[in-house]
Amino acid sequence: MVVWIGGAPGAGKSTVARALARRHGLRLYGSDTRTWVHRDRALRAGNLHAIRWEELTPKERWARATDELLAMSLHDERGRMVLDDLAALPDTPLVVAEGTSLPAAAAGVDNAVWLLPTRDFQRDQLDRRSTAPGQVRLYTALREVIADEARKYSLPTLTIDDHADTLRAVEAMLDVPLRQGPHAGGERERQELLREQNQALIEQVQGFYARPWAVGDPEESTVDFVCECGNPWCDKEIRARVRDYRSPCRAER
Repeated sequence: MVVWIGGAPGAGKSTVARALARRHGLRLYGSDTRTWVHRDRALRAGNLHAIRWEELTPKERWARATDELLAMSLHDERGRMVLDDLAALPDTPLVVAEGTSLPAAAAGVDNAVWLLPTRDFQRDQLDRRSTAPGQVRLYTALREVIADEARKYSLPTLTIDDHADTLRAVEAMLDVPLRQGPHAGGERERQELLREQNQALIEQVQGFYARPWAVGDPEESTVDFVCECGNPWCDKEIRARVRDYRSPCRAER
């Protein structure tokens, strides 16, 4: 059982999905945390775009034409890998899947919403993150590709701008599957799901720094870990180095 929150970069998908997963006791699947696993899989399959991505230095890569960046992003290829990932997850609780790489063709009108930021809102969010120009070009292009996919498959969409109450709107649009569940059974299971989220973040960081062109120490990298207190309404995040994150955090109650 899956609910889908797809959409363009900079739309707030991860923030909304994390809140819904905690509030309703769901398993979170974030496609970004699988980026390097998917790229390794594409490399093993001999995907030429994946090979080209790894051959280029970051400076060379982000200077490429936008069409080439789109091809090297593996958007379509990763969508198929997302389906494989989801099929391997336990049957319960309900999964909330989020990410730019979610395949629109696999989602349904009753259990999905695609978040589409306006051009100005997306650019503002990318500026806030100090996103490099090459990445801005890619993410802007992906916005158009993903919007076209949502229209093609007649998926429910939500336009995101400065005035959007995104969490409330998405929760209302997905009200039925969120209520039906199944949900985590208790606080201990909720804590295990939150730890699973944090472990996925650690593996994402480690996967990046395993690249031959990456510079830095993954253990010294800082990550915004979610609190594992099990309180459905807790939105506390703990920024810590990967190497220092060893035990569940506790928010003040």
